[in-house]
Amino acid sequence: MSDLHNIKSGINPDFSWTAKKMKDLTYYQHGIVDGDRFILSEIITLLESQNETKRDWANRIISGLPAVAKSTIRIGITGSPGVGKSTFIETMGLYLISRGHKVAVLAIDPSSQLNKGSILGDKTRMQMLASHHEAYVRPTPSGSVLGGTAAFTKDCIHLCEAAGFDMVIVETVGVGQSETEVDNITDVNLLLLQPGAGDDIQGIKRGIIENADIFIINKADGVQAELAKQTKTFYQNAIHLFHHDTHGWICPVILTSALENKGIDTVYDAVLDYVNILSSNGRLDEKRILQELKWFERQTIIRLQQIAFSHKKVTATFRALSDDIIQQRTTTTTALHEMEKTFLSILKN
Repeated sequence: MSDLHNIKSGINPDFSWTAKKMKDLTYYQHGIVDGDRFILSEIITLLESQNETKRDWANRIISGLPAVAKSTIRIGITGSPGVGKSTFIETMGLYLISRGHKVAVLAIDPSSQLNKGSILGDKTRMQMLASHHEAYVRPTPSGSVLGGTAAFTKDCIHLCEAAGFDMVIVETVGVGQSETEVDNITDVNLLLLQPGAGDDIQGIKRGIIENADIFIINKADGVQAELAKQTKTFYQNAIHLFHHDTHGWICPVILTSALENKGIDTVYDAVLDYVNILSSNGRLDEKRILQELKWFERQTIIRLQQIAFSHKKVTATFRALSDDIIQQRTTTTTALHEMEKTFLSILKN
């Protein structure tokens, strides 16, 4: 694909590393079954690699894993930057461990649109949870994927569950109203809000808010405690404007303080209540099957794009048409028709 500008990568040109050798399948598969967090990280690294051979090896590992228990719970957590997601997740994760759960956190970190790099700082913000032997915290760059998740998040969920983690938390990038993809990979979605978020009618926009199952007003402490109560009232009233697709479920609005460890038990109870409703009416299994189909569709489109642009004729045509658009020798619509004709001619041969 054509580049309009020569952009520096932003990566230190003097940095070097030694490639690790891939081990055999039994090493990885036995490690996962034994709950080895280091081997779990190794497999996810293979999965996220730009090297096709490594990704294929990771897929072979995943395909050979035994089926996981259906008793796992997948929790999506969304909220704008500054709402306190990392602190909340650490506090909730430690609470879940105290209740006998093993917790995995997949934290999606925003990637630079220039060099695709990410800071991946979530692990440093959850030091107590990340160092706990009953927890696993994995920051992952979002890359070019929209919707708040990463390209392999769903596969990572399966790996974590196979490694014995029965509570898997997916923390989305947290960038705005379009961030709804997490609904396609989790069982229950928590939306974190700040005190004062209900002062604007924009707060009840459809999209990310419509996909939430539980609303949490975080940072409900100190001077913001009263404002948090007002925000709770606003959202309780606003919820009646939306119809939740799970019969019998009214989205709760919960006040929490991650710093003071308040309200976390109420969130936990709400998560269990919601999952129990889904399980009792058969919707949990149905939802997960639909998620698998959506993931299959999404990954098929990605693979088809990769296959298409590995074809020399497609790549050459795309570059030529891109140059024509830059030089204003053709319109985008005309170029699209030319690309379509190129694809069809290849398929006919």
